[in-house]
Amino acid sequence: MSKFLENCEKMNLTLSTKQQKQFVRYYELLVEWNAFMNLTGITEFQEVLQKHFEDSLAVVKGTDLSDVKSVMDVGTGAGFPGLPLKIAFPHLKIVLLDSLGKRVKFLNHVIEELQLEDITAIHGRAEDFARKEEYREQFDLVVSRAVANLSSLSEYCIPYTKINGAFISYKSGKIEEELDQAKKSIFLLGGKLENTVKFQLEGSDIERSLVIIRKERKTAKKYPRKAGIPAKEPL
Repeated sequence: MSKFLENCEKMNLTLSTKQQKQFVRYYELLVEWNAFMNLTGITEFQEVLQKHFEDSLAVVKGTDLSDVKSVMDVGTGAGFPGLPLKIAFPHLKIVLLDSLGKRVKFLNHVIEELQLEDITAIHGRAEDFARKEEYREQFDLVVSRAVANLSSLSEYCIPYTKINGAFISYKSGKIEEELDQAKKSIFLLGGKLENTVKFQLEGSDIERSLVIIRKERKTAKKYPRKAGIPAKEPL
């Protein structure tokens, strides 16, 4: 854990003994459940610490989470980045959204085991939940590490974002072409590209980007379009 804790300190994150134990238990559950369902291709302890936990927490390089109260994690998969953010920042009220019921069952088990509060995992498609009043434009911060192009991700995520809130997409280092292609969709959905923060994961040559989109206007009611369309026909 020492390298992980050291890298957290570099991001001005100091983890208590309780938080450290929660990260270890999360890792144990991830590997345990991964034996009978596909959660991650990365299972070695140090790699999970770096490529899942540390990477999830790296959003602090792009935003001050002390000013954030509510977070929606779209396409959370095995809980990244939402669960590491909840462990490191207990004040956050987080919703984890995933389209696969088995993964949501895993997430609920982790939440219960780690005794986390103010965090829920919901099963469904981003396009459907974004039409519900209790979720639409309700979140200070929307995050996603999902593997989808930025145009489609924007249509999934910006509808959940409050006006003046932010949507942050976790991406690889090479992002210029994707950013260019997504400008139209970001604008149509009420957002504006605010910044792109590039960095390398500590002690590696893995290049990462945080694409920070500020929500300036309400998202038109016709967005997101019906399930499946944003992926097939990006704006």
